[in-house]
Amino acid sequence: MKKIALLVFLLNTVFLFAQKEISGVVKDKTGTPLPGVNIVEKGTTNGVSTDVDGGFKIKVKEGAKLLFTYVGFTTVEKTALDKMEISLDESGGQVLNDVVVVGSRSTKRTVVNSAVPIDVINVKDVTTQSGKIEINQLLQYVAPSFNANKQSGSDGADHVDPASLRGMGPDQTLVLINGKRRHQSSLINLFGTRGRGNTGTDLNAIPAASIKRIEILRDGAAAQYGSDAIAGVINIITNDNVKELSGSVTYGVFNTNAKGDFLHGTPNTDGFRLDQKGNGNSYGKDKSFDGGSLKVAANYGFSVGSKGGYANFTGEFINKDKTLRPAYDFRKGFGDAQMNGINFFGNFSLPLSDRTELYAFGGSNFRNTDAYAFTRNDGERVVEAIYPGGYTPRITSNIRDNSLAAGIRTTTGGGWKMDLSNTFGKNKFEYDIKGTLNASLEENSPTAFNAGGHSLLQNTTNFDISKNYDDVMSGFNIAFGTEFRVEKFEIFAGEEGSYTTYDTNGKPITDPTTQSAPIDPISGNPRPGSSQGFPGYSPANEVNESRTNFSLYTDAELDVTEAFMVSGAVRFENYSDFGSTVNGKLASRLKINDHINLRGSVSTGFRAPSLAQIYYNLRFTNFNASGATEVLLAPNDSPVTRAFGIEKLNEEKAVNASLGFTATYGDFTATVDGYYIKVKDRIVLTGYFDASSLGLGVSEAQFFANGVDTSTHGLDLVFSWKKTYDFGHIGATLVGNINDMKIDNVKNGSLDADTFFGNREKAFLLASAPDSKFGLNLTYAKNKFDAGLAFTRFSKVVLVDYADEEDVYNPRLVTDLTLGYQLSKSLKISIGSNNLFNVYPTKQDEQGNTEAGGYWDAVQMGFSGAYYYARLGFNF
Repeated sequence: MKKIALLVFLLNTVFLFAQKEISGVVKDKTGTPLPGVNIVEKGTTNGVSTDVDGGFKIKVKEGAKLLFTYVGFTTVEKTALDKMEISLDESGGQVLNDVVVVGSRSTKRTVVNSAVPIDVINVKDVTTQSGKIEINQLLQYVAPSFNANKQSGSDGADHVDPASLRGMGPDQTLVLINGKRRHQSSLINLFGTRGRGNTGTDLNAIPAASIKRIEILRDGAAAQYGSDAIAGVINIITNDNVKELSGSVTYGVFNTNAKGDFLHGTPNTDGFRLDQKGNGNSYGKDKSFDGGSLKVAANYGFSVGSKGGYANFTGEFINKDKTLRPAYDFRKGFGDAQMNGINFFGNFSLPLSDRTELYAFGGSNFRNTDAYAFTRNDGERVVEAIYPGGYTPRITSNIRDNSLAAGIRTTTGGGWKMDLSNTFGKNKFEYDIKGTLNASLEENSPTAFNAGGHSLLQNTTNFDISKNYDDVMSGFNIAFGTEFRVEKFEIFAGEEGSYTTYDTNGKPITDPTTQSAPIDPISGNPRPGSSQGFPGYSPANEVNESRTNFSLYTDAELDVTEAFMVSGAVRFENYSDFGSTVNGKLASRLKINDHINLRGSVSTGFRAPSLAQIYYNLRFTNFNASGATEVLLAPNDSPVTRAFGIEKLNEEKAVNASLGFTATYGDFTATVDGYYIKVKDRIVLTGYFDASSLGLGVSEAQFFANGVDTSTHGLDLVFSWKKTYDFGHIGATLVGNINDMKIDNVKNGSLDADTFFGNREKAFLLASAPDSKFGLNLTYAKNKFDAGLAFTRFSKVVLVDYADEEDVYNPRLVTDLTLGYQLSKSLKISIGSNNLFNVYPTKQDEQGNTEAGGYWDAVQMGFSGAYYYARLGFNF
């Protein structure tokens, strides 16, 4: 590794100043600068966007052609000159010409002429017009069918936000980085309102400042990309610009005035003291603002070699404090987790010749997070000598996420494009429980424990080949390739006190017939062992399991005429642990006239059960308003699971269909796509079965099972209009999603249906996305000033609480506002607010039966209220 690093350093040093830089300005016919114009080096993915003054800088090869595209304007192609002044004409109406990587292996395909719906999100534009500091937050408000929420009281889900497309599970969306498969998180969601029983990909581990654009394929694509792509594919394209230092410093806070009909005041805002041992078991004082967040990000690239190579690096630091919101007596720490994170990402390319390129990209993410668990007020879980009056444990985590991809691309003399690559990724999640105790040690208990954790490693090797034939009809593209993937899942144990119950002599209980735990003098119950808040993983929970996957695919696209295109794909996959599957896809696009395209697709898909779903196991305490119960989550391959009649996990099987159109009329564009997704054998987390008579030391047991079949109908729409007047540049975009999921079948076998997957579990699954979400985004720019105003409406959401009663969350409208001013060519200041009017979900009853013990569940816009921010952006 040191030799490789030295080689890269030497190459960078030798070729640092070898590439040609082009600069210029883009204006409309009136001479008004145009911000946000896309500029791409023809035949490559190298590109930039103009700044607020219409200016740009781009590094290109000698004699390169540049394409200038902008919504509502004619596309212009020019030979690159040292200094350029480009004028765009509004008469042509050419729009959405971004060449996309995802959804097609043809290098000619764009958003408008694709056969499937694709969103292309310019992350630089979004981040400079919003105060949202994480990728999940950004996509929640700009992508029609993307949904994500911060969770509270949900163990690991407090630290990694579960996200989804079209109401599917977090693990039913495939994530790519620069077209290569991204590894998933090792976390499996056991609690919370979204993704229960699912794993997913941690998008927040990727620094937003490293991203050039995000492509979201809203269509089933397992036949093209393999497992997980049931709902679609998110492809993140990273920065490749050079000789430009850009970034921002952002600070923001939340308004603590939780709006709503709080009939009994606002509990847990009156302050709380530190515990005796100074372990930080504190809620802080009543204050007007909390959740202060600081984000510092910087991106810089430099040239490598004389043929257009580059090395681009991003660093990002995020510090976010907790938020605290009204909750019940057993949940005094309800709110968002605290987080400290450091992100690094690099993207490297070295052309070895005019036809061959060596590339690499990867990053490292480190996060410390801190979230409150449920409160222990009295009883056998409280040791008065340590925490008089009770305590609220804190679940803290150390999350490490590392990835590295490297490969070589070449084009043969016959026009065949070949790409050989290897992508490695690993996520490690380790728990430290603080402000806690092991009650069975009584006053001798430590107040902090390492509770162990879990990790997931994924290594993927790809070989892809493709070729365009311009002389076959109106164009033909053929592609095929192979993939080999290794996955490894581990659970590692924590320290002894985190999982052990001790007897009256302070010895671990190994023989319950001769040893007993201390008795609480008030309740008369035995004191429980393990760390309170989150019990540690014991040696009995440890897992070290792996599997391999081999796949072959082929796909083809044929432009029968300039107006009519058809495509097809077939993919074979073989998993070492469950066998083989074959999936296919057909898609087509018909150009009705110069303004309207029709498009549609039908495909089959699948998702392999994750290693975490197969092997994860834990003993934990489930808290709600009725009290606490001890639960065993048994692994799928255990005798306990088989004794309850739960079968071996198999793959989920899906059928997708979509039909839609795109329309372009001058300054206005529209895409409307209807979709149908049927999934059989969805893997779910069951309810709690009575296990008190099995001698397992717990009251209840829970399992993963291929438990339900679902069908989803929906509609995605994107309407966009932009126009430049003498008084400024105006834009309006309406995005929307209508989603209707039905549970067709519950596969409970001989088990009680209400326990296996009852009303509560059904409601959480059906609420994976609101029935509808619409966003209207308005922008204005004039000279050095710009503004953005956004309205997002979430439809009603219905959940079922622990009392088996419906919790109804009425529709909500959220308003975001941002104002920006260009202080100089290099500096821009912005101020604004997310959720300007401090809107909250509907407050629930006073019984405390919500999932997280607060007045609200994690639905719609979340429960932190208004967020105010200021940002200083820089570009040198």
